[in-house]
Amino acid sequence: MAKIIDDISRTFQEYLLLPGLTKKEHVPSNVSLRVPIQRFTKKSGQRISLNIPFVSAAMQAVSGPDLAIALARKGGCAFIFCSQSIEEQAEMIRLVKEHKAGFVESDSNLPPTATLRDALVLAKKTGHSTIAITKDGTQNSKLLGILTSKDYWEFKDDLSKPIKNYFTPLEKLVLAEEGISLQDATEKLWKHKKECLPIIDKKGNLKYLVFRRDYFDHKSNPDELTDEQKRLFVGGALNTHDYKERARALMDAGVDALCLDSSDGFTEWQAEACRHLRKEYGDSMVLGGGNVVTAAGFRYLVETAKVDFVKIGIGGGSICITREQKGIGRGQASSVIEIAAERDRYFKQTGTYIPICSDGGLNNDTQVIIALAMGADFVMMGKYFAMTEESPTSKITYQGRLYKPYWGEGSNRARNWQRYKEGGGSGLVFEEGVDAYVPYSGPLGEKMDVTLAKIRATMCNIGTLTLRDFHDNAQLTRVSEMTIVEGGTSSVEQLDRISSNG
Repeated sequence: MAKIIDDISRTFQEYLLLPGLTKKEHVPSNVSLRVPIQRFTKKSGQRISLNIPFVSAAMQAVSGPDLAIALARKGGCAFIFCSQSIEEQAEMIRLVKEHKAGFVESDSNLPPTATLRDALVLAKKTGHSTIAITKDGTQNSKLLGILTSKDYWEFKDDLSKPIKNYFTPLEKLVLAEEGISLQDATEKLWKHKKECLPIIDKKGNLKYLVFRRDYFDHKSNPDELTDEQKRLFVGGALNTHDYKERARALMDAGVDALCLDSSDGFTEWQAEACRHLRKEYGDSMVLGGGNVVTAAGFRYLVETAKVDFVKIGIGGGSICITREQKGIGRGQASSVIEIAAERDRYFKQTGTYIPICSDGGLNNDTQVIIALAMGADFVMMGKYFAMTEESPTSKITYQGRLYKPYWGEGSNRARNWQRYKEGGGSGLVFEEGVDAYVPYSGPLGEKMDVTLAKIRATMCNIGTLTLRDFHDNAQLTRVSEMTIVEGGTSSVEQLDRISSNG
């Protein structure tokens, strides 16, 4: 007969944190939310880390380039979805890496013979209003000048005229030679009160552009997550079918972290893919695996697949119906508790720390906090990010409220057959995700600021300043149904209710 586990599958909603001693040093400004995303040893210490414990789900309705840029600016990482062509996914990675590189290679270039209409078409295509005018209109030819939207009036000037009549010529530009440091380039921009500083080589050929706005973007986002070249950090998802070709394209595009995207990662297919990728790219590659819900699944991915981090969760997502369709899964709290304990055991036995990511089952900020307290190094969310301005879908209005479409990667809409066809079969026989709508919540940055403020405040209440200390010192208690009722607002009338009834 089947083995019955004498345990209850529990969720984050069933727990509350008990406060610890808050000392004078425990103030939000002293809290660090930096967490590892790559395995490390006691000897080496943390290697690649996130500045905040958040990554976005590899979903069509969630992780596009705009969201990846916004999340990296806050200190987290988006995983660009793989349910698209290899070329399209690689281009999304490229867009993120090129968005803010300090020294930006110009993708908006024209020859002086081009017309104003050509400039308008190019500006609308790239979204960039600064156009480098070069001798032959290519990226690295001789720089002749710069054209910006301030040089002409779209609705008054004759758009058929050549841009040589409008652009700012080379002799009137402030320039710098290749080899200048980013700090010195920024100082030059500030000294001359310019928006853009072209960088040329000794022959006068255009090499890079440095923008004033990038400096302000960086200063406005002190936790911004970048690579060694100061480019924004971004991840990419892989499946277990075309992973060889897809990984190569994403690596060439500059991806910083890869993760196998599967509803069930406790498989030989995933282990085989991870072993190949590790052999091909070495230990410097950040490679995640999952999803699993047991200690055995964690050990398999760590020891057999050699992954850097492990994703936890099956069937807990808001648009995931794996549990009701297949009867497979586990309450997210139970999964995190067991695997966190196994991670700590593995660290004690081997001296190697494997970060874990709680993926799904997070319905509000409080549950994110509980997941981190239980031992998750970071969390992956879909709905949270799908609601934001920067997610890839368009806003719709229904009964006076704004919503955004949101669908699961296991739904018919996603057409993500490869994610579920291990072991053969043709197409998606049944769905493991649904197609829905979520309320629009505004810009990601504003929403994330609130969530991060709550996490820091809670950690101060517990008497901790790092997430590692939070894992080690948090005390949780299970709650009854009446405890949940008591903690709500059921015994008072809220003003919005009174006004809506009046």
